[in-house]
Amino acid sequence: MGWSAEQTEAVTRGEPGGPGTDTAGTGTGEAGAAAEAAGPGTAASAGPDAGAGSGDGPRAPVALSPSRAGDFMQCPLLYRFRVIDRLPEKPSPAATRGTVVHAVLERLFDAPAAERTAAGARAMVPGEWEKLLAKRPELAGLFTDAASGDAGAGAFDDAAGERLATWLAEAEALVERWFTLEDPTRLEPADRELYVETVLESGLRLRGFIDRVDVAPTGEVRIVDYKTGKAPRPQFAEGALFQMKFYALVMWRLRGVVPRRLQLVYLGSGDVVTYDPGEADLRGVERKLLALWEAIQRATATGDWRPRPTKLCGWCDHQAHCPEFGGTPPVYPLEVRPPDGPVVPQGRMEQI
Repeated sequence: MGWSAEQTEAVTRGEPGGPGTDTAGTGTGEAGAAAEAAGPGTAASAGPDAGAGSGDGPRAPVALSPSRAGDFMQCPLLYRFRVIDRLPEKPSPAATRGTVVHAVLERLFDAPAAERTAAGARAMVPGEWEKLLAKRPELAGLFTDAASGDAGAGAFDDAAGERLATWLAEAEALVERWFTLEDPTRLEPADRELYVETVLESGLRLRGFIDRVDVAPTGEVRIVDYKTGKAPRPQFAEGALFQMKFYALVMWRLRGVVPRRLQLVYLGSGDVVTYDPGEADLRGVERKLLALWEAIQRATATGDWRPRPTKLCGWCDHQAHCPEFGGTPPVYPLEVRPPDGPVVPQGRMEQI
C-alpha cells in the first residue's frame, strides 16, 4: 500500500527501509495497479486497485485503494507509473516475507481453536513460501547470487540456501511474536482477507483488502491490520491510521455501522496500536478522498503528473523514468484533454 508509516520514519532517520514491506503483489506494483484502473466486478481477482480490461493495456483509474491513495499523496508521478503505465517493480525480501506471514496468520484460523499454537504456525511458514514460489517462480531470485547471473534461474548454491533459511527464520520469528500480542484460541474472526468495495454518493469507488474483521456478540466491529515492520513514533503514525480510517469508511458505508476499533499489530516491534473512530473522523476522511480523487482525475485528463521529490525516492524502482533523476517518462498512453479544449494525443510528458 504504498509507503507505510514505519518506512517513512525509517527514511527520515536514515535507516533501511523501502516500499512494499508488508506484502508482495498485494496493492503494490503491477498487481495493485491493474486493479486501480479496473472496472466493477473485477478487482477481487485482479487486486485491490484494478478494473475492467485491466490486463489489456492502459486504463484510466476508476477506483481508489489505500495503497494508491498513499502513492498519489507521496508522488503523483509514482501513482501514474503504477496505475496507468503499470511499470514493473522488483520484488523485495521484506515484501515477500510479509506476504508469507500474512498467509500464515490468515490460514491459522482454519484450524480448531485448541490447535492454533505458535509451534504449529511456525511450521506453516515453509509451506506458505512454497505455495507462493509455485505461483511466482521469479521470487527464487531473491536468494540466488545476482552477480553470478543465475538469479531467478533456480540455481541454488549453499550461500543461497543459507540466505533462504535465514529469511524463513525471520518470517517464523514474526509469526511467533504475534502470539505474544493476541491469543488466537480466543478469537473467531468474522472475516479474513476480506475484499471490500463501495461507491460513495459522489460516484467514487473505494476498494481494498482487510486483514481481519472481528465482530463481538454485541455487534461491535474491530478492523485488524498486520504490519511486519516496527511501530512508528507518534509523529509518523498518521499514514497507517489513514489506511485504517479508509477501511472504516468503506465498512461504514457498506454495513451502516462505524467500526468500534481500528487495530494495527506491529510484528516487527511487538506493538499494538488502536484507534476508536467516530462519524466525524470518517466524514473527514471521505472529504479528503474526494479532493484526492478530483486531483487524480485532473492529472489523468491533462497528463500532468508531477514528481514530488522526498527521501523516499532513494528506493524507487522508477528512477530511470523520473525527470528528477534525469529520466524521461514513457509516452503517456491515454488521450489528453486540455482544461477547455478538445482531446489531443500526448507525446512525452515535459520534464518538470
